[in-house]
Amino acid sequence: MISGSARRKKGGRNRSLLARRQMLQVGGLGLMGISLPRLLEAQDTVHGFGIEPRADACIVIFLNGGPSHLDMWDMKPGAPQGIRGEFDPISTSLPEVQFSEYLPRLSRQVHQVTLIRSMHHSVNNAHAAAVYAALTGHDRGEIGGGTKPTDYPSPGSVLTKLRPPDRVVVPHVVLPYITKEGASGPPQPGFFGGFLGQSHDPLFVLRNPNDQNFSVPELTLLADVSLDRLDRRRTLFDGMDQYFMTGPGRSALMGMDGFQRRALDLLTADATQQAFRISDESESARESYGRNIYGQSVLLARRLIEAGTRMVTISWAPDANATWDTHGSNFKKLKQTLLPQFDAACSGLLEDLQQRGMLERTLVAVLGDFGRTPKINDNNAGRDHWNYCYSVMLAGGGMKPGFVYGASDSIGAFPARDATHPGDLIATLYHLLGIPHTHGIQDQFKRELRIVPEGDVIPALMA
Repeated sequence: MISGSARRKKGGRNRSLLARRQMLQVGGLGLMGISLPRLLEAQDTVHGFGIEPRADACIVIFLNGGPSHLDMWDMKPGAPQGIRGEFDPISTSLPEVQFSEYLPRLSRQVHQVTLIRSMHHSVNNAHAAAVYAALTGHDRGEIGGGTKPTDYPSPGSVLTKLRPPDRVVVPHVVLPYITKEGASGPPQPGFFGGFLGQSHDPLFVLRNPNDQNFSVPELTLLADVSLDRLDRRRTLFDGMDQYFMTGPGRSALMGMDGFQRRALDLLTADATQQAFRISDESESARESYGRNIYGQSVLLARRLIEAGTRMVTISWAPDANATWDTHGSNFKKLKQTLLPQFDAACSGLLEDLQQRGMLERTLVAVLGDFGRTPKINDNNAGRDHWNYCYSVMLAGGGMKPGFVYGASDSIGAFPARDATHPGDLIATLYHLLGIPHTHGIQDQFKRELRIVPEGDVIPALMA
């Protein structure tokens, strides 16, 4: 966030760039807009890491607010009444593993997934800090404050810098919400480019793919902008580059060399346009994922990955509301809405990826900011925040299928073996995507920082 004094210092320069910003508006695509930074900046694939990628893309389903591991996939039916909860366990496709009765479809996919039942981290009562730690492996030591330019970048930002798509397509997408620190607070950190700069932020698609008239105006030509007109603008931009992309203007434009041409290419790229055309899916396919904003967002993620996008993150929470934060009415919310929607979306994705031959090269990671307390509270049978032990689910992209790593104790309160930190998980995901977690990237101060500040790859998780 820029201070008032900083704004005043930059005011003149920003005004001098206003005309440039306006001229870079093509159709509905604001090439300088923060919703589309680094969307198509030309990047050379970094070679020589010495790691053969097991996965080409990643889908993160982030259950914002903290899903209850005790009522989903680490149930404790033998625990005392005030802990075990109201749901019955059911058998799954993996012997000796039980899931909640409200995950019937997903229970049939367990032979394809990896479960980690021993996740933990140091952040408890603050969602924003826990979200950031879960997605980056870094605890910056404060509970709030919104996104900061010194934050560690999201995995999607790192991936699209070091392994950009080999096709003209959106490299990194977050949908359908930006979650905030309170109704009027700043966005939660962990989803952004961090010290890589704003230009490495994802494309945020903040719309409901389940709407009948769903579209992404940022990637749609206005009616009065023809392809011939785009060609003329491309020529104009070529003539402007020498002036605007040298000297002070270069740094002010945040390194967006060659951005215009690539963005114009994106507007006309068939792969991008088709990927967002979710109405092309059959009704049966759409029903399989669930006809709601989250199910259709997960389906859209599959379409984007199939088109060549490197990473899609589903933020499963409405704006400024941690959906899975079930302090009150935990069981009612889970059984009536949350688990049925999640069961359809996640199982639909795994089934779809398997049928299309995509699961082997696509990492799927289902995680949240923390788990929920073993003890059921008095707020209409709710569960509170619990960072000391929780679960995540992974599939595809080189993960070991039909495998449970780690374990919680008898009441799901603490790891009983193989305690796992978010940094270990993120390091393992990077490794499967062909990027060493110890790789250094320079921040805005030219300091070389490890992309995962702490944590190590877990070989046992990999096939």
